[in-house]
Amino acid sequence: MIYSIATVCLSGTFRERIEAIAKAGFRGIEIFESDLITHNGSVKEIRRMLDDHGLEVVTYQPFRDFEGLPAPYRQKAFDRAERKFDLMEALGTDLLMVCSNTSPHALGGIQRAADDFHELGERASKRNMRIAYEALAWGKYVYDYRDSWEIVRRANHDAVGLCLDTFHIFSRQTELDTMLNIPGDRIFLVQVADAPSLSMDHLSWSRHYRCFPGQGDLPIDHFVANMHATGYDGPFSLEIFNDQFRAGSAEKTARDGYRSLVFANHAAEKTPDEDATSIPVVSPPRDIEFIEFALNDTEKKSLTKLLSQLGFSHAATHKKKHVELWRQGNINLVMNMEPDSFAQNFHQHHGVSVCAVGMTCDNVKDMVERAKKLEFTPVYGNPNTDTHGIPAIYGPGESLLYMVDGSEKPAHWEREFQWHSDVEAQAFLNKVDHIALSMSYEEMLHSVLVFRSMFSMRTMPTVNVTDPGGLIRSQALQTPDRGVSFTLNSSQASRTVSSRILDQYAGTGVNHIALSTKDIFATAAFMDAQQTTTLPATVNYYDDLAARFDLSDETIAKLKRFNILYDEDENGSFYQLYTTLFAGRFCFEIVQRNGYTGFGAANSQMRLAMQAGEMAK
Repeated sequence: MIYSIATVCLSGTFRERIEAIAKAGFRGIEIFESDLITHNGSVKEIRRMLDDHGLEVVTYQPFRDFEGLPAPYRQKAFDRAERKFDLMEALGTDLLMVCSNTSPHALGGIQRAADDFHELGERASKRNMRIAYEALAWGKYVYDYRDSWEIVRRANHDAVGLCLDTFHIFSRQTELDTMLNIPGDRIFLVQVADAPSLSMDHLSWSRHYRCFPGQGDLPIDHFVANMHATGYDGPFSLEIFNDQFRAGSAEKTARDGYRSLVFANHAAEKTPDEDATSIPVVSPPRDIEFIEFALNDTEKKSLTKLLSQLGFSHAATHKKKHVELWRQGNINLVMNMEPDSFAQNFHQHHGVSVCAVGMTCDNVKDMVERAKKLEFTPVYGNPNTDTHGIPAIYGPGESLLYMVDGSEKPAHWEREFQWHSDVEAQAFLNKVDHIALSMSYEEMLHSVLVFRSMFSMRTMPTVNVTDPGGLIRSQALQTPDRGVSFTLNSSQASRTVSSRILDQYAGTGVNHIALSTKDIFATAAFMDAQQTTTLPATVNYYDDLAARFDLSDETIAKLKRFNILYDEDENGSFYQLYTTLFAGRFCFEIVQRNGYTGFGAANSQMRLAMQAGEMAK
């Protein structure tokens, strides 16, 4: 199967796109008509560039408004096709992708269209060309792949086959079982695109919100499983219209595109084939093993004070490096001040920040192999100074995501650190609940793909949250058992809390770290006694709580006293308490879950208003 991508997916000049596509590992390329037309160079030059980079043109597309036309438009359509065959010959491709007619002149009728395609097939075969017919979701008469297949079947020509595009199928919510009745050799091209679930017209949805497989909400794995069942073994290609992709890095987008195809192609397999291309099936991470901060000695003093106020203790110091471990319950926070380390390089670019997250994983060896197959380069740190040997990949904002072997004995903590004392007997906080990050929307799409493809996390429905400065889009991902969760936040409004934190970091950064407690009121009382500064909610917020939920006056008073936010869902209740922002960048959130499965979206507007007010001081 040839992995391919359409030129329309990427930013840059034609040459820059070709270079990015080849570098990402693609063997095939779709030449999109408008990209060729606007290229200031000859077709021969394009052909040389493609040959130099070892790329095969799997199709030239799209050929529009062909079938079902009355005279004189019908003859003009055939004349246009002949000109395209000339161009295709110069490009070195034999496949023309024809999309269903949207012209107001088009006439309906399955047989009429089939007759047109039979004649086009005759013309194409004389020139050793082929035709792939695609049903556009907004086609005038043909907008269902079952109809396009019936037209191809009736055309009954070896040079006429089908193009299946996931977006056009899923946007119409068309069933997939009919695919199983289509012989694989009658499918000439498969184009895959994911997308978020939206309620809008098909054309606008397609032109602006498509994304790579694994970045949206469409059941791509079901489609791919059916595709494999047909016996199809042709080009497996991306055709993505996305405003962020066309404005971002062509090289980074192409890399994400390639790994999304690898992920989509194998994610549908119940048992992977034992061959060189198979991807190891791995269990999702079990929990957050550690969070690592990059900071200097001055910032360390301030963070030390805050962690102490939250009940953390300085549990251990690295035997060789300027690194400290602070611990409470099952939470490990690492402060890294080591010169010439990854952390300090990260600090130079972003300031005080979370530079790495470690996740406890089973079978790390297979995890590393999976990373390689998905084009994530494993990182082991500087071999001269990093002796822990824990593999990582680059995650959001080029931070590191470590894969910690939970079965390794002794653990790296015992090997690497000198312990000062036992962890305190009473731990108010017991584990990391989730980590929230602020990032651009382009980075959000990249990060979703990282977490889904590498760590088998599931996406929750996207939420739009109101900030005093605009809207923030929030996407939560978590492992099936909810042991590891991340929330990703992005905003196109420059004055939202998310965007201002992004400016502080000069890139992607952690917004808050949610830590779990079994008794929010006891924890809040401890923090209050330690003079921990927390974000205050409004009096109106607590008046609204009293109206919405069946809470006693005493409970409302306690919530108000400690600045605790509250919510309920069908599964239980949820409590939240926020510290003020550290260095204007991140805060700690203390949460208590009583069966509740969400992330407190109902309270997000209140939290953002509190943080916006703090930033304005």
